[in-house]
This record gives sequence, structure tokens and C-alpha cells, in this order.
Amino acid sequence: MAPRLKLFRTPIGFHDAYVAAPSQKAALEAWGADADLFERGFAERVDDPRLLAQAAEQPGTVIKHARGTAAEHLAHAAEPMKATPRKANGRVIPAKPPTKPRPRPSRKALDLAEQKLDEHRLSVEARIAELEDERARIGIQIAKLRKEGEVQAGKFQAAVDKARAKYEDALDHWRGQD
Repeated sequence: MAPRLKLFRTPIGFHDAYVAAPSQKAALEAWGADADLFERGFAERVDDPRLLAQAAEQPGTVIKHARGTAAEHLAHAAEPMKATPRKANGRVIPAKPPTKPRPRPSRKALDLAEQKLDEHRLSVEARIAELEDERARIGIQIAKLRKEGEVQAGKFQAAVDKARAKYEDALDHWRGQD
């Protein structure tokens, strides 16, 4: 007596791959799967008599059926995906609720630091401008003082020259060289 066939299904792209096989192991071999798709929740047993009758005509052969029309696929692509519950040891593991996206980090500290840096630079530039103005003012005073000093030194030099000439004349007269 031939073994009783069961219908198994796994999704492959836009199609479902059906196979009529006596066991999950035989279905996995027909699909060429290395891993246990049933344990991971990617394959399941199906109880559709119409599909079973069609697959039973060719046991162990993979039969592909489109899951919908191209229009249905495009319409479904716009919808958000829903997680399917996974099975572990025959128990359904509840899907994790979607986590809220983390809030964007605050720029407050960065903005404050940049503001302080800008204020510092402006303060330094203002102080340098003040010192440059003072340097220019001092430069003018130095030039004026040099000019006045040269004029005054010229007067003193004239007095020294006059006094030296007078002294040398008196010295010559004293030596009797007159």
C-alpha cells in the first residue's frame, strides 16, 4: 500500500511551492532545502483538497502557484509588512511589538559650544582691533616725539658746537697760540 500523501507549502518569491509528500522530510528533499523550513516557520502543511488532488497526480514534484496578480502584488507592496508568528517546538512565539524610532539627538550642546566659540573669536578680534588702534596711536606719538626730539637735539647740538668753539678759542688763547 502506498504511503498517504500530505500537501506542504513554502513561499518562493511571488509563488507558493506545493508538494505532495508522505512526510515533512520528503517535502524538504523535493524543495532541495538544506534547513528545516518547518521549524523556522517558512513551510507548513496545507489542507486544500483541490490542491492536494492536483499535487497527488505527481507526488514529490514541486508545483508553483502564483500568490496573486501583478496588480495585487503592487497594491500589497504599498502596505506595511506584518510579521508572522514563528513556531518553536510547536508553540507560537509572539512577534515583538514594533519599537518606536529613537529620537534624533539634541543639537543643543553643540549649538551652545559653537555659540561660545563664535563669541570668543569675536571678543579676541575686537581686543586685537583695539590694540592695533592703540599701536597706531602710539606709532604716531613715537614719530612725533622723534621729530620733536631731533629738532630739540639739533638745538642742543648747536649749543654744544658753539660752546666747543668758544672753549677751543679760549684754550688756544691760553696756550698762547693767538
